[in-house]
Amino acid sequence: MTYGFVGLGQMGAPMARRLIGRDLIVYDVRPAAMEPLVQDGARAADRLADVASASLISLMVRDDAQVDEVVTALLSSAEPGTVIAIHSTIHAATATALAGRARSYGVEIVDAPVSGGFMGAAAGTLAVMVGGTATAFDRVREPFSAWADLILHAGPVGAGTHLKLARNLLHFVAFTAAAEAERLAEAAGVSLTKLGRVVRHSDAVTGGPGSIMLRRTTAPLDPSDPLHDIMRHVRDLGEKDLSLALALADELGVDTPLARLSRARFAEGLGLSSGGTS
Repeated sequence: MTYGFVGLGQMGAPMARRLIGRDLIVYDVRPAAMEPLVQDGARAADRLADVASASLISLMVRDDAQVDEVVTALLSSAEPGTVIAIHSTIHAATATALAGRARSYGVEIVDAPVSGGFMGAAAGTLAVMVGGTATAFDRVREPFSAWADLILHAGPVGAGTHLKLARNLLHFVAFTAAAEAERLAEAAGVSLTKLGRVVRHSDAVTGGPGSIMLRRTTAPLDPSDPLHDIMRHVRDLGEKDLSLALALADELGVDTPLARLSRARFAEGLGLSSGGTS
């Protein structure tokens, strides 16, 4: 199998680097971005059509428009049986539309967004969420292991993007909640540096929000479910601590809208009723 990689930015370059030695051809609109990889053994493509000679082509470009532009250019030259993997975070509808167009060329599209940042890309520890056929997933699983250590088949084309968007919703809402917590700590005279150290330490131990993502459905938990008592304990602690934090916020005059919404919906999110009634 030959490998192509298009888009050698902050994420794409370290991902592509981990494919060097596997007959890799790379392309970026900036020739300087290709030079370090070529020096280490990759081949540089003069144009996108040259990358189409690869049997697996990864794309890490900016947005839907660039993805569409690159895939369109590749399809006109790609051989039947080629797999094009879209690692950019885009609209799922873009991936499914491109997959429909690619079928007439005998080419398979997978949407395969990644999570873990440039640190994970450099270390080979990304998570990749693959939407596509089972056949395509079988073909990409081993190559993807060069730069990912969690490789999931999310479902059909578009499912990888849906999974990534849900994951990033949690990620960036948590950033907003972190800012709210910082405002509360600052108003209380607490060191924000020390707060950050505690958060990073304890989340590394507990797993953070992912530690309660254990259910297969968001429906209410049945009392006989083994998770019921665990979640009830989480609910009781969470409602108590959120109430204490909100009382402190009121005392200090700090606006904490996310905390108020969380207190109102905390039990429901765990599959329980509020206030120790289930």
